[in-house]
Amino acid sequence: MTSNSTITIGVLALQGAFAEHIKLLQHAATELLCNSNDRAAVPSPGFEFIEVRNPGHLHQCHALIIPGGESTSISLIASRTGLLEPLRDFVKVQRRPVWGTCAGLILLAEEANRSKDTGQDLIGGLDVRVQRNYFGRQVESFEAELELPFLGGEGGTGAFHSVFIRAPVVEKILPSTSTVQEPEGSVDGTVTAPPRKGTSAEVKILGRLPGRARALKDRTTTAAELGEDGDIVAVKQGNVFGTAFHPELTGDARIHAWWLGEVLKAAANAETK
Repeated sequence: MTSNSTITIGVLALQGAFAEHIKLLQHAATELLCNSNDRAAVPSPGFEFIEVRNPGHLHQCHALIIPGGESTSISLIASRTGLLEPLRDFVKVQRRPVWGTCAGLILLAEEANRSKDTGQDLIGGLDVRVQRNYFGRQVESFEAELELPFLGGEGGTGAFHSVFIRAPVVEKILPSTSTVQEPEGSVDGTVTAPPRKGTSAEVKILGRLPGRARALKDRTTTAAELGEDGDIVAVKQGNVFGTAFHPELTGDARIHAWWLGEVLKAAANAETK
């Protein structure tokens, strides 16, 4: 990709907070391209942001955001519009940069607990098991201060005011899908994403919610056993990023700017291969 190329970022616009993401992406792009301290390290193209509603839209994209909303509804509409399989190919075969927030994190997980009786189609791409609606119903939504070290930079702060609405958490890091295995299907309310091209990239924990140091809901793995106390609310594996909270509802564009920087790095890496 040359320096004057345009990177097209799609936001899945089937249901949920897609318009809010596009608004913050526009702010973030201006901030990133005007204030970058290391412009020589990554290409400096323009950005185009589009709403993705069908496979044709998706084919235009170099990267994608799957927004918060209702994960079952998003997967159902994606299936009905012929988007589900192209999304799996985009995430798990092409390995394009993808970010899922809240419902998007659920859809990007390889396994999800507490699914509805009818089950739920997952896209996959993150080797994690998530627990849906971990904190309770809509009325139990809340806001919290998070410390996100990846936002800190040189002399900066990683403090981020976050919004949790019927949020999931990552309850377990799964073995890497470096080899493709047959899907296990739904067992005891756990639904599993279909296999695709595996990855040897490790899942990195990028954020935890403090003040909830306790055994996780599967009763076999504690937060302490994963390295430290606190519920896991942000993870990254290769080009796939997921957050349990809603940065798009805060008006703070720092995570969007950071993610656009990751997209630029992925584009630079792809060009050198």
